[in-house]
Amino acid sequence: MPATIPLSFVIPLYNEDGTVTSLFEQIKAVVEAHDLGAFEVIFIDDGSTDSSWEQLTALKQAHSDNVSALRFRRNQGKAAALSAGFAAVKGEIVVTMDADLQDEPTEIPKLIEKLNEGYDCVSGWKQLRQDPLGKTLPSKVFNWATAAASGVKIHDFNCGFKAYRADAVKTLDLYGELHRYIPVLLAADGFTIAEIPVEHHRRTHGISKYGWNRLIKGGLDLITVIVLTCYLKRPGHFFGGFGLVSGLAGFCILAALSAGKLLFEIPIGNRPLFFLGILLLLLGVQLVSIGLIGELINYHAHSKRMDQDATIARRI
Repeated sequence: MPATIPLSFVIPLYNEDGTVTSLFEQIKAVVEAHDLGAFEVIFIDDGSTDSSWEQLTALKQAHSDNVSALRFRRNQGKAAALSAGFAAVKGEIVVTMDADLQDEPTEIPKLIEKLNEGYDCVSGWKQLRQDPLGKTLPSKVFNWATAAASGVKIHDFNCGFKAYRADAVKTLDLYGELHRYIPVLLAADGFTIAEIPVEHHRRTHGISKYGWNRLIKGGLDLITVIVLTCYLKRPGHFFGGFGLVSGLAGFCILAALSAGKLLFEIPIGNRPLFFLGILLLLLGVQLVSIGLIGELINYHAHSKRMDQDATIARRI
């Protein structure tokens, strides 16, 4: 659907009945003060169990031209909420925010101004983050690991305060915890990414939904993102690389033990290192085989696409 308004806001929320009304009023005031044009705010209630939906219903009735609300029957996660919001936007520019009032709405014009310099995504950077150590320390670990693994050099991947061009968000297919890696996914598709510092407030309503456990989820999803963005079309390089390392390590262990047996008659039958060498060698063979199977599947899919293109070309 073509964009019909300049600006859309996508705001996922879960049990934030103390903040949604105030957040909308602040957004509306900023948009009007800076003459940003027509706008819409799409709230996605991610299965809240408090009165958030009642608050959204009242907002919709009072501001029917500017407010839309979607509701999940149960909690689906932030990625699913963002995906639903992105599918519904009508704006040429899409701004995402958290609903807990920790993001500062007066920063919205700065994000849009940076976006208008020619970028496809501008991410906020909470330089002075007003959160407890249980949130900030895992976040620092996560951001360092993501930047090192992906090559996307920004400081705060998981900041929910971002501005996008609509054609960028329409390419995203988010599920699980992939909302943390939106800049990585966009960069892999050739979109340009920028980052600016934004103000961050201490939470005054509700409770945080994140903690140390997101490091485990985030780490697993980082592997998924790296595979999707770097190795989707060459799985043999991913599995084969690990397979060659494992196989080489196993071969070296077995070669050393064999040399000790032949030259110095050192028994090896009951040594744990002997079984480790066999295990690593077998694992290497299996990983290389998986990589080759992945390459065959890719080749078959590519051949089918080429055949379809050739058929279409002949019909033309």
